Amino acid sequence: MFLKSLSILNYKNIGEAELRFSPGINCFLGNNGMGKSNLLDAVYYLSFCKSCSGLPDSQNVRNGEQMFMLKGVYAGVAPEGDTEVHCGFKLHQKKTFKRDGKEYGRLSDHIGSVPLVIVWPEDSELVRDGSEVRRRFMDQTLSQFDSRYLSALISYNRALASRNALLRKGTGPADLFELLEEQMGLAADIVYRRRVAFVEGFAPVFERFYADICAGNERVSLSYRSHVADGGLPAQLAASRERDMAIGFSTRGVHKDDLVMEIGGFPLKKFGSQGQTKSFVIALRLAQFEFLKERSGKTPLLLLDDIFDKLDASRVERIMALVSGSGFGQIFVTDTNRKYLDGIVRSASGEYRLFGVENGVVSDMV
Repeated sequence: MFLKSLSILNYKNIGEAELRFSPGINCFLGNNGMGKSNLLDAVYYLSFCKSCSGLPDSQNVRNGEQMFMLKGVYAGVAPEGDTEVHCGFKLHQKKTFKRDGKEYGRLSDHIGSVPLVIVWPEDSELVRDGSEVRRRFMDQTLSQFDSRYLSALISYNRALASRNALLRKGTGPADLFELLEEQMGLAADIVYRRRVAFVEGFAPVFERFYADICAGNERVSLSYRSHVADGGLPAQLAASRERDMAIGFSTRGVHKDDLVMEIGGFPLKKFGSQGQTKSFVIALRLAQFEFLKERSGKTPLLLLDDIFDKLDASRVERIMALVSGSGFGQIFVTDTNRKYLDGIVRSASGEYRLFGVENGVVSDMV
């Protein structure tokens, strides 16, 4: 599977662009703030129906404009031929998302159609920030190939939102609390089991990628922590209801789950260097790529945004060798330094294209 072409109109700082891509490596070169990351974000948007930055759609519209449009044409998504994915958004209106001209009733139905993995500077949040970003990592991975997981997660979050609304009121019928807690428990069981299986299968793949990046000199680990491991969630919610009502939100549930990240047996957040942290999150993303490839039966798109910063030369060389290997499909990579991009191109066997980006304008480079 690969992205053949991308049309952009008024997305972030990109006024208009019509791009055709190599099925191999596509490199975007330019100074910081020129729009390289915005190009990758447009590709991301067509897979996940939203910006990887989490910005609301109104903030993705180019300054002074009223709308944006994105269109991608893909090969290998469906056996019958090319697939066109189109998104349109106008200020103060609902966005439209279409596949081959047919609008989706639910955006969640599109998730997983075009699997994608992005490695970008904000990935350091996976280590630095709270558990929410690590749950999002699990959710993003699982939702791309497991529709039952995504459905259970949506159901859980709806019931959680209703329970929290009652808690904030400070009152509510006991039978309504029990109903919501039972709904949360049923959905949480599915989410928990899927996350347990995911981490058990994912961790060895991650550890192998990390060993490749650091030449086997450091020991890392991933483990999963959840309240559901302590027993049935409805009973836990009932027991904590009075306390939850006092503080206004639910303190137990899979919305509190976490991925525990360690290096040398110690918390990575406290003891990892900048280089170790960046190597850790790159290994997470490369493992995510391999996991999705195996589970979905499709080779995901791989987006690499400014991944070489804060890494020593030996780790850069090993990462370049990894992503240039035959196990990866179509790659989009950005950098301010042509040396690294030329190195990836030289290491790869196959087609490539090199683009220059300046003030939102994209041009072919030799």
